[in-house]
Amino acid sequence: MSGSKDFRPGFLSARPYRSGRTVVIAGGAGFIGSNLSQRLFSEGDRVICVDNLETGRKENIAALLEHPGFAFFLHDIIEPFGIEGPVDRIYNLACPGSPPKYQRDPLHTFKTSIIGGINLLELAEEKDARILQSSTSEVYGDPDISPQPETYRGLVNTVGPRACYDEGKRGVETLFHEMHEREGVDTRIARIFNTYGPNMDPEDGRVVSNFIVQAFTGQDLTIYGDGHQTRSFCYIDDMLDGLTSLMETEVSSGKIDDPVNLGNPGEFTVVELAEIVLEMTGSESGISHKDLPQDDPRHRRPDISRAGSMLGWAPRISLREGLTPTIEYFRQELHRQKRLKGQVA
Repeated sequence: MSGSKDFRPGFLSARPYRSGRTVVIAGGAGFIGSNLSQRLFSEGDRVICVDNLETGRKENIAALLEHPGFAFFLHDIIEPFGIEGPVDRIYNLACPGSPPKYQRDPLHTFKTSIIGGINLLELAEEKDARILQSSTSEVYGDPDISPQPETYRGLVNTVGPRACYDEGKRGVETLFHEMHEREGVDTRIARIFNTYGPNMDPEDGRVVSNFIVQAFTGQDLTIYGDGHQTRSFCYIDDMLDGLTSLMETEVSSGKIDDPVNLGNPGEFTVVELAEIVLEMTGSESGISHKDLPQDDPRHRRPDISRAGSMLGWAPRISLREGLTPTIEYFRQELHRQKRLKGQVA
């Protein structure tokens, strides 16, 4: 049966029902997904987490697993699946987000965006559910303008090492747009800029987690290129506010299926971030430089005018404010991992 193309597992046959809305979160054990799972569950929603744990971590959702209003299903969304009963909201957060992770299996990364997006859109159509796609600032590629508004079409290498992710996200945006225009599916598209905070994987491979882990483990902080390339960093609580606002907005001044940038427009060079992390961790680590990877963007800063006018949203948490709990999370997480390996008492 499992080898048949018609195999379509149905989830929830034995799970207790919780009153309120039912929300499906694909990638719900990942960094953003697990934080969103916790928030929506705490607000009274019934949360169904679907994750293949390729980059998500079950420990991120461990506190939720025993609750009857939360269900976890180990499943890869590139394979069809169904949900028994009503579904009100679907968040698609499934896809590795860091270059080391998404470049590990580029074909699967691309399929996750395209085939996984189709499967979730079909579920949304079947259930008459509203669905949000987590797109990315990487759709802008290595931009030649800054900040980047949603109207900017991007400067993307379609056959470069980042293309499996960048082009997959661009393609799934098209799928969401067409399903809204042609089939009437209620779609939302969030272009997420660099986000950080608790529940990040210490081996995530992105700059904030890399720097903090290196600082705590006495390694030199690795900067690619001269470090003058810029990034914008959005704390997870601000990002969750933006995602849920976009999902729940009923009336706006623009087309609701148009992409919306979500990120913090505060701009820092990579060198500046390294210096802040070293200061805040009290680390004596140094800084080392390596060659800049191919197609690495020189500038990354969101124009969030559309989010302001449509959602009334803007980030509230500064980089230093957000780094304080993030650094403490990594301190505890690294200690926990050492304890599990028997390296500390």
